[in-house]
Amino acid sequence: MIVDERMTAFINSLDPGNRGILDEIEREAIEAYVPIIRRETQSFLRFLLGVQKPRRILEVGTAVGFSAILMCRYAPEDCTITTIEKYEKRIPIARENFRRAGMEDRIRLIPGDAMEVLKGLDGPYDFIFMDAAKGQYISYLPELMRLLPPDGILVSDNVLQDGDVIESRFAVERRNRTIHARMREYLYELTHCEDLRTSVLPLGDGVTVSVRMQKEE
Repeated sequence: MIVDERMTAFINSLDPGNRGILDEIEREAIEAYVPIIRRETQSFLRFLLGVQKPRRILEVGTAVGFSAILMCRYAPEDCTITTIEKYEKRIPIARENFRRAGMEDRIRLIPGDAMEVLKGLDGPYDFIFMDAAKGQYISYLPELMRLLPPDGILVSDNVLQDGDVIESRFAVERRNRTIHARMREYLYELTHCEDLRTSVLPLGDGVTVSVRMQKEE
């Protein structure tokens, strides 16, 4: 845990939840051991969407479609979402969930490797949600910057790796060291990039919120 478990439970107890189809999909995902965004991250996304009111959203990492549906519900009615998923077994489940939610006309799922798909997209997207393979975040960043306009927001989930990101590489299991190093590099780039203003939040499994700055003339 990044934040004390009792405190997280208390904060989540204040959350009114999503109700309806989102609760159903969340329950199904948990039963199938499919990772979805945590409750406190859901609440934070709802808040951000209400403040920014994006018209075009890009999501990297669809899974079963839970977060895309959540964003679609809480974004303006004319908002459209493009979401990318590589894992073939989850793609038909996500598409069926979009249908169940009545959002298949507003959410476009593109199957395939995220890097290749990103290269073929035309921006801008005023809200980007990164929730894919953690070891690839740093590789995706140049394409995300290309697609993100001034005042656009980039939200990256799972950046603190249950606290492991602060550990020495030698304290991390050997099989996780590459991901550990790449995530630390990603966090450094986000927080030191002159074009971004980034806040790192100990929320869920760690969230960053980056805003693309207007260029000074």
